[in-house]
Amino acid sequence: MGDFLVPAAVILGLVLVVVALLGGLLVRRSILSRGVGAFDCSLRSSGHAEGWSFGLARYEQDRLDWFRLFALSLRPSRSLTRSQLTILDRRRPESPDRGLLEADWVLVRCTYETATLELGMSEMAYNGLATWLESSPPGEHVNMA
Repeated sequence: MGDFLVPAAVILGLVLVVVALLGGLLVRRSILSRGVGAFDCSLRSSGHAEGWSFGLARYEQDRLDWFRLFALSLRPSRSLTRSQLTILDRRRPESPDRGLLEADWVLVRCTYETATLELGMSEMAYNGLATWLESSPPGEHVNMA
């Protein structure tokens, strides 16, 4: 009987750790999604067929905060300042992106500072992003190509 007690305790401990991590991810997503302006958004450096990072984006007053989907931190992985983010174009996903992103999403190619990046998001989220950039506060430039 004692021979099974140690392996059973180890397995139970591992199951509890996995459940706690999954619970932490769900609670984190709930906390991040509470605010107005949160949406599902994938991110990658432009030109890389692989390399999509799945996440959640949230509008702040002067920046777009992007959070990795599989992380426990409540801090954004990337913060994109509104004044330095410019939309270049948008398109529907083509292969191999179709298998990685949702079918009704759009790919939005942007410049940020000196880098080019791509955001994958729903059509409705794209409309929100374009409107947010166009409605920058008075005295700031509009970032639409």
